[in-house]
Amino acid sequence: MKKIDAIIRKSKYSEVKNALHAKGITFFTYWDVTGVGNEKQGHVYRGIAYSTSDIQRRYISIVVNDDFEEVTIDTILKVAYTGEVGDGKIFVSDVKETYRIRTGEKGGATLK
Repeated sequence: MKKIDAIIRKSKYSEVKNALHAKGITFFTYWDVTGVGNEKQGHVYRGIAYSTSDIQRRYISIVVNDDFEEVTIDTILKVAYTGEVGDGKIFVSDVKETYRIRTGEKGGATLK
């Protein structure tokens, strides 16, 4: 099993969610996060431009069976892409085991 963490633009979240659902990936967790990166966002307030390096993003965490790893990554890469600085990052790590709390069941079946 793999844990796939993606940090994407908030404006792309709905598209990514819908694309993942279409591929059969229907369970994941997300958070609104703020990060610091290479992108600089500017804000204008009463005609004065302000620059900030704090960037609003959405953090998605997905655990999938190994056979869904490539599909999940490819979907996020394709749908979250804008070609601009700040499109985000994807991190992949191994998951040793999963458990379903309600039944005590363990293994890949808990992801369905």
